[in-house]
Amino acid sequence: MGEPRNRYSTVSLLMHWGIALAVLIQVLLITAHENTEGPISGQFVMLHKSLGLTILVLTLARIGWRMAHPAIPLSPDLPGWQRIAARATHVLFYLALIAIPMTGWLASSAAGREIVWFNLFSWPLLPVGGGRETARSLMGLHELAVKGLYVLIALHVLAALKHQFIDRDNVLHRMIPVIPRRP
Repeated sequence: MGEPRNRYSTVSLLMHWGIALAVLIQVLLITAHENTEGPISGQFVMLHKSLGLTILVLTLARIGWRMAHPAIPLSPDLPGWQRIAARATHVLFYLALIAIPMTGWLASSAAGREIVWFNLFSWPLLPVGGGRETARSLMGLHELAVKGLYVLIALHVLAALKHQFIDRDNVLHRMIPVIPRRP
């Protein structure tokens, strides 16, 4: 039996940090859209939609990868409530990273608004009707899920900082290999 893994695979790291960066860019794109007008504002929205659908695809790929390559086991010293919180947070992340782009895609589809993926091709709209009113309701869900994602990100970052500076364990090393592993 080999030594237990002490950090995530390169693929897992790239997916984690790639999606994290894409989420940050999403915030910047929608902020830019809200602070501009005219065609440039529309371009920010189209980039936001394109990147959102990319996040959806990457999240589904990440779930597939995770199923084939299970997570590193949590420390047996970790209290039960922290184990539950860690697992619940990860599941909620996956749900949010699926729900947010799906509600955006559904809203665009309901309103009949074309999605051109990074100006390369038309992304198919979903067969959903309801027009602007349905799209508005779906965007309300989209925005609520985004707020939930912000809460999850805050909890995730705070937990990582707690592990690094209070518990002084190697949890952060698992996702940021440049942080030295403690003996």
